[in-house]
Amino acid sequence: MDITNLDLSGLVLLRTQRFGDARGFFTETYNERTFRAAGITARFVQDNQSYSAKRGTIRGLHFQLPPASQAKLVRVLQGSIYDVVVDLRVGSPTYGRWVGENLTAQGGEQLFVQRGFAHAFCTLEPDTIVAYKVDDFYARESDTGLIWNDPTFAITWPVAPQEVVLSEKDLKLGRFADFVSPFRYEGR
Repeated sequence: MDITNLDLSGLVLLRTQRFGDARGFFTETYNERTFRAAGITARFVQDNQSYSAKRGTIRGLHFQLPPASQAKLVRVLQGSIYDVVVDLRVGSPTYGRWVGENLTAQGGEQLFVQRGFAHAFCTLEPDTIVAYKVDDFYARESDTGLIWNDPTFAITWPVAPQEVVLSEKDLKLGRFADFVSPFRYEGR
């Protein structure tokens, strides 16, 4: 497995090795020993999957507040996405900054997102399926997020604003300027 630490500490891009033949391929997407050796100690307790029918669907910027915050391991099963993560950890040298990575079913990339980050993705193809593991259970009372086009972040999305497909919930998310972060940077 090829493991790359990204510009925001706590984010790791993983590329699994694929073993192919005439039938297709096999890949190991999760191995606790390999992940622990890379410093990923999350104990995953729930698997989630989303289907987005249209290109330009943005889901996020989502996160859960403590005590139910979640780390995520994100991968694409079909199609491709532009995956975006924003650092919400007060005291972090990258507080308020974002990074974006393309994840594809064909490439098999995975993104590990530590607790204390907002997460979103934009589908680059129709009929995209995304799967992600989380290390805490869904908690409706802790579920929140920030608006996808927050001017503070100035995220460069791969689609024009008029092409974006959003849920009613995501249209109503607040702005970073009004957010008091409960997340703290712990040096990693």
